[in-house]
Amino acid sequence: MDEQTRALADYFDRWYADLRAPGPGDLRTAAVDKDEVHRRHLGLPERLPSNSLLTWDGVAEVHGLLRLPAGGHLVDLACGRGGYGLELATRAAARLTGVDFSDEALRQAREVARGWACEATFATGELAATGLPDAGADAVVYIDAIQFAADPAAAYAELRRVLRPGGRVVLTCWEPVDRGDVLLPERLRSVDLAGGLARAGFEDVVVIERPDWRRQERGMWEEAAALDPGDDPALRSFHDEGVRSLERWDAVRRVLASASAPRA
Repeated sequence: MDEQTRALADYFDRWYADLRAPGPGDLRTAAVDKDEVHRRHLGLPERLPSNSLLTWDGVAEVHGLLRLPAGGHLVDLACGRGGYGLELATRAAARLTGVDFSDEALRQAREVARGWACEATFATGELAATGLPDAGADAVVYIDAIQFAADPAAAYAELRRVLRPGGRVVLTCWEPVDRGDVLLPERLRSVDLAGGLARAGFEDVVVIERPDWRRQERGMWEEAAALDPGDDPALRSFHDEGVRSLERWDAVRRVLASASAPRA
């Protein structure tokens, strides 16, 4: 793991640790439950912890696009706390492998998985070096995370490597309206789902905009920006991200991409 990736992994370790529920002796008394705000605006059930912004309707759409066969193998890259992958695998009666570079996220994902009726394993890996075998996945899902790849081309190539011939990949993310917009961080300015998938050799590449998801996000960020986070680190991060998101609201569009690995 290079220095930049290690620093990002350390950041997310702290971020996920701040999200954990208070345990015995924990003095945190947040007046707002960040997970509850997420669930309410995104329409998610209580069993599904969200570490990104895919809506409940979006989960159904991703499930349909994956075409995951019963008993198949789903890989959830940048899985976070594992909720989305667990939901998708359970719907298809498939087995799940979640990969993330945050050890804390994986620890929480293993705890979450105990309450789900699907076979699930979680492993440490990077976006461009998952550690998974060649052509071992029937489908791969990548929720709101491709922008964190230090080398996007290598991350797309890794997607292609782990998928079996004919396997499906679905990604969700945000793309810039104007790639020259300096108000956006470089990681968002460089997101190009169609180009990345095509250059990695995928077929049947389709990218569509999802403004309805975006509207649900806005309500969540407006509530986050208006709250008083107090001393709670998770709420402080949530509040600050809400402020930033609203400031650059019109600079990005919400997108969903799907593609197939070549059969030959």
